[in-house]
Amino acid sequence: MKTMNRGISSRIMNLIYPIHLAEAHCDIPCGIYDPHDAQIAALTVIRMNQLIGELPKHSAAASPAEVEAYHSKLSRYIKVKEDHAEKCKSELRILWGDYFKPEHLEQHKNLHELFWNAMKLASKTRQEVNLAVAESLLAEVQKIAEVFWKTKGAEVRKQPSLQASGGELVYPVAK
Repeated sequence: MKTMNRGISSRIMNLIYPIHLAEAHCDIPCGIYDPHDAQIAALTVIRMNQLIGELPKHSAAASPAEVEAYHSKLSRYIKVKEDHAEKCKSELRILWGDYFKPEHLEQHKNLHELFWNAMKLASKTRQEVNLAVAESLLAEVQKIAEVFWKTKGAEVRKQPSLQASGGELVYPVAK
């Protein structure tokens, strides 16, 4: 009988206080969005491409331990590259789906194209080891970051990332 009462109580409570679904990047409409994580993910993709390119190939006479060490490093670099390319896409999807509104599209006519290009580049960085594509991904994410901050009325500046990968990050300028 207790189970039945809880069921009836829940239904009554739902009638009195209906549940409304709200969605945001953290499932609470907090209004906090920032393209920084997408930029860092893109920089990580660049760095993994650099490390893969710098990884010395083992010779035919290499010991099994040397071959194993090479493959271990290579597989870890590739996994991190692909994970961060997906993280970049996820962060962009949050901005695209939750932050940007129709009025932003009116002000920035190329917004669809910027997101389309960035998503395609992020996918391509997962498919290939290609430093040039990774650098193009960062450039597209930076363009999105610039638009993002402009929609908040901020000026932007690019600053060296000071990361091992090099590159720049887009930041808002305080007024």
